[in-house]
Amino acid sequence: MKRKLLTGVSIAALMFAACKKNPVETLPIVYPAMAEVVDPPVLFTTTSGVKVYNGGFGSGIAVDANDPNVFYMLTDRGSNVAGQIANSIIIGKPDFDPQIGKFRLKDGKLVLEQVIELKNQAGAKLNGLPNPIGMGASGETAYDLNGSLIAPSADGIDSEGLVRAADGSFWVSDEYGPHIVHFDANGKTIERINPFGTGTGGRKIPAVFANRRANRGMEGLAITPDGKTLVGIMQSPMYNPSKTLVANSTVLRILTFDIASGATKQYVYLMDNITLTGVSDIVAVNSTTFLTIERDGLYGGAPTNPAAFKKVFKIDLSNATDISDAANGATGKLYGDKTVEELNNLTGLQGAGITPVTKTLVLDLLKDLPTMYPHDKAEGLALLPGNILVISNDDDFGVVDNGNSGFMTKTLPFTNKVDGNKLYFVKLK
Repeated sequence: MKRKLLTGVSIAALMFAACKKNPVETLPIVYPAMAEVVDPPVLFTTTSGVKVYNGGFGSGIAVDANDPNVFYMLTDRGSNVAGQIANSIIIGKPDFDPQIGKFRLKDGKLVLEQVIELKNQAGAKLNGLPNPIGMGASGETAYDLNGSLIAPSADGIDSEGLVRAADGSFWVSDEYGPHIVHFDANGKTIERINPFGTGTGGRKIPAVFANRRANRGMEGLAITPDGKTLVGIMQSPMYNPSKTLVANSTVLRILTFDIASGATKQYVYLMDNITLTGVSDIVAVNSTTFLTIERDGLYGGAPTNPAAFKKVFKIDLSNATDISDAANGATGKLYGDKTVEELNNLTGLQGAGITPVTKTLVLDLLKDLPTMYPHDKAEGLALLPGNILVISNDDDFGVVDNGNSGFMTKTLPFTNKVDGNKLYFVKLK
């Protein structure tokens, strides 16, 4: 596919400055090719001396329409590694509260100005623990670092997608339910929406989304420029109707959600190939055109087994088929006797009369940046005036699994440095 882009080490955008009596003036602002978060605090240190940072910002990113130097960055559920027992997980800090960091770009660095902790409707802090059965359970059994069992929590959220509304409130999507949660500017829950009816306010998303693959839920979330519609994308093909029957599927679902009415539509997005981790985020260009980021799970520039796929695509929903199920069945609308996921690929979709969203490559992170992209997780997208794309990475709080249910430092093979949260700025054509 042909790429359409223009990159540079320094990229100009517009900064809008307004005062009470004078008309709006525009002043140039220059974004660096990359900006890094400065001095992340140590969240805790393991008994073996491994530092776990806070950190973790970069699962999602949103810009401030009134200040082009401000970026809101989202953490996920917190530091964790796989346990020794099947489907078990070790939670590094069970009371960690998923949060939004307000960062200011200053002298080419990102400085944390405010932490917005995510809270439930009563104002109590949320956590990153797996949800109970019937509320988005991931099937994981959680333990702390001492081996003690941790009970599931209805206040658990694995936050991944982030948008900021014009009124300063936030919408967040997650991997557990999947849930879509509306937070006020201070992080307090206004509404929680999921397929189970266990949220708040009584609104739901279609029942089929309960079939999401565990921890591969609604990874990306966008809002249309008019502020009326949320657009979420699933990270991977849903296990619909089962893991076995969709083993060769590249079919992802996009959900649109009318904020005022709760009306939804669904569309098909085709992942490039079945080896990929999937789509990490989506951002709106206009009401029908969006950018997505699709990736593998490997490190850029690694001396062995390097990353091969971290790409940004432009997609268009205009002529795509709405695959919504009027009956809101558990497996969604069927084509013949197959779910959309079982159709696997473009050939299967065409045979069922389904047109997926169009998809055009606009940026290859491994080839088109001025320096090597060294991270494994390109996870957040935002768009600034002047078609400047902002890309955030998830640094996993500076730690990864040591293979023995413990933490070890997350060192980037290309730089031999501890992974940290960074923003990359690219001028798109």
